[in-house]
Amino acid sequence: MTGQRAVRTADLDSLPVREALPALVSALDAHGAAVLCAPPGTGKTTLVPLVLAGLVGGGPRRRVVVAEPRRIAARAAARRMAWLLGEQVGASVGFTVRGERVVGPSTVIEVVTTGVLLQRLQRDQELSGTDLVILDECHERHLDADTVAAFLLDVRETLRPELRLLAASATTDAAGWARVLGGAPVVEAAGVSYPVETVWAPPARPVRPPHGMRVDPAQLTHVASVVRRALAERSGDVLCFLPGVGEIARVAGQLGGVDAEVLQIHGRAPAAVQDAALSPAAHRRVILSTAVAESSLTVPGVRIVVDSGLAREPRVDHARGLGALATVRASRAAGRQRAGRAGREAPGTVYRCWAEAEDGRLPAYPAPEIRIADLAQFALQAACWGDPDATGLALLDPPPAGAMAAAREVLLAVGAVSTAGRPTPRGLRMARLGLHPRLARALLDGSAALGPRRAAELVALLSEEPPREYGDDLAAAWRRARAGGDPYASRWRAEAKRLERAAAERDPAGLSPTPPLPETGASPRTPAGGISRDPAPPAFEERGPGRSPGSGAAPDDAAAGLVAALAFPERVARAKGQGAFLMASGTGAELGEGSGMRSAPWLAVAVADRPPHSASARVRLAALLDEDTARTAAGHLFREGEEVHWEDGDLVARRVTRLGAIELAARPLRDPDRALVRAALLDGLRTEGLGLLRWTPDSQALRARLGFLHRTLGPPWPDVADDGELLERADDWLEPELSRARRRGDLARIEAGQALNRLLPWATGEAARLDELAPERIEVPSGSRIRVDYAAEHGQPVLAVKLQELFGLAETPRVAGVPVLVHLLSPAGRPAAVTADLASFWQGGYRAVRAELRGRYPKHPWPEDPATAEPTRHTNARLKR
Repeated sequence: MTGQRAVRTADLDSLPVREALPALVSALDAHGAAVLCAPPGTGKTTLVPLVLAGLVGGGPRRRVVVAEPRRIAARAAARRMAWLLGEQVGASVGFTVRGERVVGPSTVIEVVTTGVLLQRLQRDQELSGTDLVILDECHERHLDADTVAAFLLDVRETLRPELRLLAASATTDAAGWARVLGGAPVVEAAGVSYPVETVWAPPARPVRPPHGMRVDPAQLTHVASVVRRALAERSGDVLCFLPGVGEIARVAGQLGGVDAEVLQIHGRAPAAVQDAALSPAAHRRVILSTAVAESSLTVPGVRIVVDSGLAREPRVDHARGLGALATVRASRAAGRQRAGRAGREAPGTVYRCWAEAEDGRLPAYPAPEIRIADLAQFALQAACWGDPDATGLALLDPPPAGAMAAAREVLLAVGAVSTAGRPTPRGLRMARLGLHPRLARALLDGSAALGPRRAAELVALLSEEPPREYGDDLAAAWRRARAGGDPYASRWRAEAKRLERAAAERDPAGLSPTPPLPETGASPRTPAGGISRDPAPPAFEERGPGRSPGSGAAPDDAAAGLVAALAFPERVARAKGQGAFLMASGTGAELGEGSGMRSAPWLAVAVADRPPHSASARVRLAALLDEDTARTAAGHLFREGEEVHWEDGDLVARRVTRLGAIELAARPLRDPDRALVRAALLDGLRTEGLGLLRWTPDSQALRARLGFLHRTLGPPWPDVADDGELLERADDWLEPELSRARRRGDLARIEAGQALNRLLPWATGEAARLDELAPERIEVPSGSRIRVDYAAEHGQPVLAVKLQELFGLAETPRVAGVPVLVHLLSPAGRPAAVTADLASFWQGGYRAVRAELRGRYPKHPWPEDPATAEPTRHTNARLKR
C-alpha cells in the first residue's frame, strides 16, 4: 500500500461527516449495526469506509464491502477513495461491477453493486473474509438492495453475529431501517449545505402527462428551453435531470449552439464520458443525467439544477406477462436530492419544470421496487436462500402476494423451482448467472441448441434493450451489434463474453443438466391439460442466409427466434393479419407500420409495451419464428382437449389444440361431454338472458307474481327477479331439461313457467296459497274476472278495470295485504283515473271524472252516488232490456 504521506489529509479533514465518526464507531462496536443519515457531500460514501476499514484514523484494519445501487456510483466511489489515499484503484480500494473487476491482493475496501453482492452471498453465505458491509444510498429502495439487506441480517443472526452492518443514506426512513437492523442506533451527521434558490418554471401550455415510457415532446422542448434560460440567468455548470436515455438524447439535440459543452451521463454511457462529467473542467458544461446523479456522485462545478420532475420506475402487468419501465412524476424526496446537487460546493439554484401548486401533490417518497416490480428474480433468490415465500426475511416491505404468485408461475415454467417452491439444481445454476430467470432459461437451453457463444450474444441483446435505431428485428439488431462500434455494441460484446463464460462453465455441483428441448417440427405429446415433457434438442437446417460467422448451425433469424421464445414463451405470437398478432398470453400485439416483419406468420416478441387504454401491445423488439420452434419454446403452454362454449348465439363444441391462447387446430365434436355442454348453455343464458327459454304470457305472469310475493312477504317465496340469481339455482328449477339440452333450440323448448313451479315452497305447504295470496285474477262487482298486473314498474300490483264495473265497491281490493293500484278506465278502455283508495275516490275525485265522461259517453250510466249504484259493463239501453 502507498504510504500515508500520499494521503490527502486536508481533503479528508474537510468532510463534515468526520464529526459523527466517533458516535458511529461506538454504535457499531456496541451493537454491530447502525444507521447513518448524512446529507449529500458530507463524505459518507468516501470517508466513512476509509475510517471503518482502518485506512485512515488509526483504527483496526477491517475488510469492508461497500454496496452501491449503480455501477457508475460504485466506480466513482472507488476512484474517489483511492484518490484521497493517493493511490490507484485496485490497491487499497477496488471495485467490482458486472463485467469489470479491479481489485488487488492488498485491497481492503471493495465497492460493489448490490447485484454483485447478492450473487456473492448466494455463493458464500458467510461472506468469508468480510468484516463490515455498508449499504449505501439505501433510501432508493432498489429490490437488490432490500434483498441484500435481508440476507445479511439473516447471516448475522444465524452464521456470523460478528459481521457488522451499516445502512447509509442522505434521506431515508431511519426508524424503519433501525427496526429492520434489530433496533440499531441511528447516527446523524450535519452537512455543510449552501442555500439553493428555487425557481418554479412550469410550461406555458399544458403538456400531456407521461404514460408508459412516453414523454410528451412538448415537455422535453420545455426542459431544453429552461436549460437555455438557466444558462442565461445564472453562472456555473448545469445539471439537468431527465427520466431516461431517450429523453436525454432528445434534449441534447435541442441544445445545439449553446455556449457550453453538453455531456450525457447515464448507466449506459461510456466510462470516458462518465469520468469527464465527474471531473472538474475549465469550461462551462451542461450535464444531462438520469437519476444516477441524484446521490453518491458529486458533479464538480454544478451551481444550477434543472429538474424535469420525471423518473422511471419498474412496472409489471401480471395478467399479461408484460413488464417494463414506466415514466412517473418524481417524488418530493427525489426532488430534494436533485435540488441539493446545486448546493454541494456553493450557493445554487434549482429550476423546477412544474408549478409550485403541484409540488404538494407529488408522492413523498419513491415507491419501493418490491411493491411494483417483477419479482421473479427476487423469488428465485429467496428460494435459493431457503425461504421460498420470503416470509422469514427481514424486509422493510413484504412482497405483494399476487406478485409472488406470478413470480412462482414463471419459475415453475422455466424449471427453476419445484411445485413446493424449492430450487431445482437447474434453478441454483440460474440464480448464479446474475440474470432474470427468463433470460437464464434462454441462455442455458439456447446454449444446448446453438452453442454458448450465439446464445450468450442473443441473451446479452435481451438483457439490455438495443437502441431504437437498431430497429425492431432482433436478428438484424444482432448483426448490427456484431458489426457496430458504438457504445452500446461495446457494452454488448463485454456482456456477451461474460455470459458465454458463464454458460460454458461446468456446474460446480454437477447437478444442473439442461433439460432437452423438443425436436423442431414435432408436436409435444401432451395429455389434455398437462405439461409437455421435452424429448430431444432442436434440429436446425445447415443452410440459410444470415448465419453467424463460424456458427455452421441455425440461420440468425431462426436462432434469434428460438432464444427470444425461450425467454418469453408467453409472447410467442401468431399473425392475425396486417401486422397484428396474438400472443400465447392472450394479449394482442402490433408491429409498427415500417416493420419488415409484418407479413411473418409467427413472431417471438422480446420487448413490448401496452399503451394506456389500448387492448394490444406495441412490439418494440421481436424475431421471426416458425410454429415448430414456438412449440419447442412454449411446450408447457401446449394443451389439447375438448372445448365447449357459447359463441355467436349458439353452442360450439370442438376438440382444440392450443399454445396458450393461440389456437393451432380444431375439429368439431360430435358427442361432447354433457357437463361441458350444460356449463356452456348456462353461459349462454348468462350472456343473452333467460329470454332463450320459452316464456308464455302465463309464465311471465307467474314470475311476476312470485316476485311480488318475495318482495312483500320474503321467504319462503323465491327471488325470481334477477336472471343471475335464478341461474345460480339452475339445479333447482331447470333440471332435468337443461341437462338434456344440446343446443340453443333445445333451450327454446323449455317452458319457463313449468320450470318456475319447481321453486314454489312445496315443502312448507305455502305453495298451495299462491292463488290466495297473489291471485292471477280478481273478481270485481260486475262479475268480471280481471287479470292483476304484478309486473308494474313501481312494484305495486295494478288492477286495470272499467270504472262502471266497480260501482258499489267501497274498499280497494287487496292482495297479500297490499292494496292494488286501481287504474279506472273509460267505457272505451282508456285511462280515466288512478287510485289506491276507492272510498276517497267515490267521495271526491269521482265527480270531476263523471262530468267529463258523461259528455263523452252519454249512453253509459253515470250515477251521482256510485257507492250504491249497480255495477255494469253495459250501456243504458242494454240495462233496460
